[in-house]
Amino acid sequence: MLVHFDLKDFQEKFSTQLRPWQRSFQFWARTADIYTGYKAFQVRMCFEKDVQKQEAMWERQHEVAAEKIYNMCSELGGFFLKVAQIIGKPDLAPAAWVRRLVTLCDQAPATSYSVIKVVLEKELGQSVDDLFERFDVEPLGSASIAQVHRARLRGNKNDVVVKVQHPGVQELMMTDIRNLQAFALYMQKTDIKFDLFSVTKEMEKQISYEFDFKREADAMQRIQNFLYKNNKKSPVLVPRVMRDMVSRRVLVMEYIDGIPILKMGDEMAKRGINPSGKLAVAAKQNILKSLSLAYGQMILKSGFFHADPHPGNILICKGSEVALLDYGQVKDLPENLRLGYANLILAIADNDQVKALQSYRELGINTVCKCEDELKELLRLAQTMFDTKLPPGVTMLQPFSEGSSIKKIAVQAFPEELFSVLRTVHLLRGLSVGLGINYSVAEQWRPLAEEALYRAGRLTGKELKSVQRQGIFRRNFWR
Repeated sequence: MLVHFDLKDFQEKFSTQLRPWQRSFQFWARTADIYTGYKAFQVRMCFEKDVQKQEAMWERQHEVAAEKIYNMCSELGGFFLKVAQIIGKPDLAPAAWVRRLVTLCDQAPATSYSVIKVVLEKELGQSVDDLFERFDVEPLGSASIAQVHRARLRGNKNDVVVKVQHPGVQELMMTDIRNLQAFALYMQKTDIKFDLFSVTKEMEKQISYEFDFKREADAMQRIQNFLYKNNKKSPVLVPRVMRDMVSRRVLVMEYIDGIPILKMGDEMAKRGINPSGKLAVAAKQNILKSLSLAYGQMILKSGFFHADPHPGNILICKGSEVALLDYGQVKDLPENLRLGYANLILAIADNDQVKALQSYRELGINTVCKCEDELKELLRLAQTMFDTKLPPGVTMLQPFSEGSSIKKIAVQAFPEELFSVLRTVHLLRGLSVGLGINYSVAEQWRPLAEEALYRAGRLTGKELKSVQRQGIFRRNFWR
């Protein structure tokens, strides 16, 4: 009996099975190179006493590392583009990292139209020509999980956005996350006394949700309804979903015309607008005010919120209106965490060290402090993690420097579900630093936190300090 052997088919299957191993090897080889580079550099720094020379040496080291991190993230793509979005923020990472990594937003390699067409027709059950009057072959953008195309439905005058998932991306991203989890375990045992593993576990959970576009469509509609119901005018625009054109791997939604927030500076330059002038500053303030109000209401009033406000997901429309895109990452906070976080917001806004400690315990954040002034450092840690305001004269937080609270206080347990709040606040801080405006979300969210605690019966009317008016921020918003 003769058995037909297809060499090409065998090679493709073998290559598919080998890809996770290849990615793992590349991750560990590149990560080890970057990590050992910094370790060796720290040894060399011990022999240099001149402060100015030290700063110049650090800058060169960060530039070398930034290039290596950029190459790893851009070449491996997928999950590592999300990693670049998280660490490439002007308030957190070295300036050399930010300059290099900020260009990676929505820079994932595009899937060819021929493949996209197959996915579309399989998921929606009709041909592209039958569904669309026009379909742009070139995507508007391609991210780690999906790419988006502009199109027009037959019999409709308005354009839509068609989001299509890259085939085969889920397995590779899960491989990447597990490698990162192993590295997080190593780092928290050696260099960073913070429960990084719980953070990466929450990332795994959240990213796994992103592969179900039906879930994303439901989340988008739920948030849209909430914001439109709680405000005379929604602080942010949320795309409308075409409910009859949603599947697990395809999502069709309203097209919103706007400028990506990262290109706002270029647009101002084209129009001859002074980026430091009154008009530009007012526009930036309106943008941050809109985002802060939307997120304060989502997190503290609802507990269900968009958990991915990186610059690639924010459009600026006419009149400084803000559109919030991509609802693949959303979080539904349990009631105890929502109220515990509301209590922490009050502690930060009031500089209340005792309340901060109580909030930590309520939230399940377990810390060990060996410093003399434990309460003071715990409040500083809360401000570093959960507020956007930078100390006077500081343009970039360095949470892992020797003098930081994270170095002085070991965070032994951090609730996984709180990571989405942490990440959201840090992304908002990155946006505020990028726009050149320093403000505190804790101070601005104070009325919303009080309202949440009051409605839950945890504050009495006499204990309220803020004016309780739905959707109204205090007049000192930009002080």
